[in-house]
Amino acid sequence: MSGFTRESSENCARDEPRHGPIGQACGSSRARTSEDSLVNPDTLEVAPGTIHESVQGWVPTLATEEELRIALEKAFDYRGDVTLTLKDNSRIEGYLFDRTTGSSLATSFVRILSQRFPPKLKISYADIAALAFTGRDTAAGKSWEAWVGKYWEKKSSGEGDLNLQPESLD
Repeated sequence: MSGFTRESSENCARDEPRHGPIGQACGSSRARTSEDSLVNPDTLEVAPGTIHESVQGWVPTLATEEELRIALEKAFDYRGDVTLTLKDNSRIEGYLFDRTTGSSLATSFVRILSQRFPPKLKISYADIAALAFTGRDTAAGKSWEAWVGKYWEKKSSGEGDLNLQPESLD
């Protein structure tokens, strides 16, 4: 059995040197296998992060069923509001937060949060005539790397009042 356990400070006595089993520092939370060998994080499988393409302002052509399905998948991954134009010419603007794909457009649905309508709307793919990525992508440029870069830039310029507060989404 190769389950993981955490090495804790329970194995370290207060009057002993500050090292636990196999020279590990007391209180360390490095993962160990049940065979008592350290796990090397560099050898663990690492999945690449998601790359978000910029679709803000895009109005895709929805000529085929496949184009509609691809555009709605991108809308689901989008972190801003979209505007759906339905076949009856009504428009709904909101955040597309869920989708269910079926075997046909009539059995596939999106769910959207809109400020103008009831809290959650369920709309069939078959009822959608057009889609536009109209809202601002609230997470664009707000990666961890961008935040750290801004932090170090402020620190190197001598700017005081450096804190770990998140930026406003507006």
